Amino acid sequence: MDSLEPAYGSAIRRVNIGGLPTVALDAEDMATMMVEDCKAARISRAASAACAPRLVFSSNGQGISLANRDRKFHETMTKADMIHADGMSVVFASRLLGTPLPERVATTDFFHNAARAAQREGLSFFMLGSSEAQNAKACEKIKEAYPDLKIVGRRNGYFPPEEEATVCAEIVASGADVLWIALGKPAQEEFCVRNKERLQGVGWLKTCGGLYAFLAGDAKRAPRWMQNAGLEWAFRAMQDPRRLLWRYLTTNPHAFFSMLFGSRGKI
Repeated sequence: MDSLEPAYGSAIRRVNIGGLPTVALDAEDMATMMVEDCKAARISRAASAACAPRLVFSSNGQGISLANRDRKFHETMTKADMIHADGMSVVFASRLLGTPLPERVATTDFFHNAARAAQREGLSFFMLGSSEAQNAKACEKIKEAYPDLKIVGRRNGYFPPEEEATVCAEIVASGADVLWIALGKPAQEEFCVRNKERLQGVGWLKTCGGLYAFLAGDAKRAPRWMQNAGLEWAFRAMQDPRRLLWRYLTTNPHAFFSMLFGSRGKI
């Protein structure tokens, strides 16, 4: 896979962590790239030559474990234009490889970098996924925090496959620059790949997993020290053990093995 050439500068360095090419960017660099890509997409739309959006996925222990167990999901991940380090374990692995990533770019944190940049530059968001109640509540909280941010549409993630084309048409018609997709792994990544051509004109498709739960206040972040130590998974498991404890107990060891033996450093 060739280095992604951002609209604003030189090629991005990427590091193979657990078999996934992970970009060496910090959150502000990503927000800058988002703005430039979305502006370029707007120019293409205005010229009636809408281009396909960039697919921006995230990498964490769960995703690396799944990608190394499921060939289809791995192939889906390789179709991303950019994969960033959402989990602290990915950053730790990059340091052990001698090719350190600049920082963890957790989607839950990056959203705020993106929202500030979008508000400043006049970009618009469409919020797709999660339940109707949580999606609506998250959008309310976003408007409170960023009153000048344009949210041009929202929709819950509960729709049958036969409505997918209609949903994509609604998103394109909204004029959204960035589509946030919270459908959970691997559904959200598969949605992006499957509908990339239908969503021509949108600048970015950004997967975001459980973001809306945090924005709505339904879930809490771990203390900063736990985040920095790579223990946010433990905090989340304690908050929702029935759903998450078994997942982490099974995926974390496999992810560690995959990062230790399935990484090749700089690409």
